[in-house]
Amino acid sequence: MDLRLQGKLAVVTGSTKGIGLATARLLDQEGARVVINGRSRESVDQALTSFGKHASGVPADLSTAEGCADFVSHVKALGRPDILVNNMGIFEPKDFFDIPDEDWERFFRTNVMSGVRLARAFMPAMLERGWGRIVFLSSESAVNIPEEMIHYGMTKTAYLSIARGLAQLATGTDVTVNSVLPGPTWSEGVGGFVTELAEGEDMDVEEFKEEVFFEEARPTSILQRFTRPEEIASMIVYLCSPLASATTGGAIRADGGTVRSILP
Repeated sequence: MDLRLQGKLAVVTGSTKGIGLATARLLDQEGARVVINGRSRESVDQALTSFGKHASGVPADLSTAEGCADFVSHVKALGRPDILVNNMGIFEPKDFFDIPDEDWERFFRTNVMSGVRLARAFMPAMLERGWGRIVFLSSESAVNIPEEMIHYGMTKTAYLSIARGLAQLATGTDVTVNSVLPGPTWSEGVGGFVTELAEGEDMDVEEFKEEVFFEEARPTSILQRFTRPEEIASMIVYLCSPLASATTGGAIRADGGTVRSILP
């Protein structure tokens, strides 16, 4: 299917692995000029080996204002982005009563302010020319707040508010802003988290995934399996395309039915 993305400049943060990498690869396959991002030059260069000749990479620590400013400067040297996918984020299971102020602030800076700063930098040019796409990677945890990582859930709920507000700022234009809410997705980070849980139960990882995780941690899942990063990327890239011109201000679920709601 032609998503009409040829030549569009697309920025995907946190895109050296997981959902971000799958999204950047699909944008690249659709003909977009993709800018990928990771914390280190090594991780960015390694990821670039799987892309076409029009892709480029900008290493930067987007959890800081300085890192975001440096990233923006390098990206603008390549052109004015048509597409921004705010994917970069961190998570960490931790009991609420053990989460210090420093962790709350670190999660907010990393998961929320990175997206705020980049949207603030790139969206004005989109509004000026009347076309653009911004997608925030939220989570089903924005709605089903996980008791084991409330600070993470807080940041993903914040993304819903920011995306809706920015969409309203773009009223009457062809600049759309949406959030995507993945459910449990099998990426490197989640794999490590689930492996730790399985070891704690003295179980094989595959056995734990099939028999315990969805029964105890996500019992409302309709799929009853982890989604693949590529499945989430398909939704994101569609929203980045001209074909999704009537979808804006939305919180689009790709959660395998985990959120018990008949509304998106």
